[in-house]
Amino acid sequence: MIRVSLLSDTHSYIDDQILKLCEESDEIWHAGDIGTLDVTDQLQKLAPVRAVYGNIDGTEIRNTWPLHNRFMCENVDVWITHIGGYPNRYSHYVKPEIYTNPPKLFITGHSHILKVMNDKKLGILHMNPGAIGKHGFHKVRTLLRFKIERDRIFDLEVVELKR
Repeated sequence: MIRVSLLSDTHSYIDDQILKLCEESDEIWHAGDIGTLDVTDQLQKLAPVRAVYGNIDGTEIRNTWPLHNRFMCENVDVWITHIGGYPNRYSHYVKPEIYTNPPKLFITGHSHILKVMNDKKLGILHMNPGAIGKHGFHKVRTLLRFKIERDRIFDLEVVELKR
């Protein structure tokens, strides 16, 4: 069993409250707009990090993290990218691959809006953890925590923090 903390859109912001929430994670996943490598460096002190770069990220982050990160976690095919859209509204960046080779779990960031939804046509669970940083229009900072065991994704928890 793997315990995952999923965050996005830190925009260079990381604090003790976020780090405490990620402390018991086996892995931490970041869905882009990291801001500075200090964010992922601090997270990596807690657990292995899987991340992608986002549209605000500069050369240093783009040289460190990929645009797309597709991997197996337990028996779950996971795909993380920053700008990917939603079921029935996928971005043109991902459409060809998502329709021909859909993952079981598709994770995006970018919108600053927390969403968890099923794409019943393709059999995909889509997650967007919203934004945990302080930059942007969102009024509540959010992240997701969940567990994966074999091919099961369960114990999903939404964490909300004040701006």
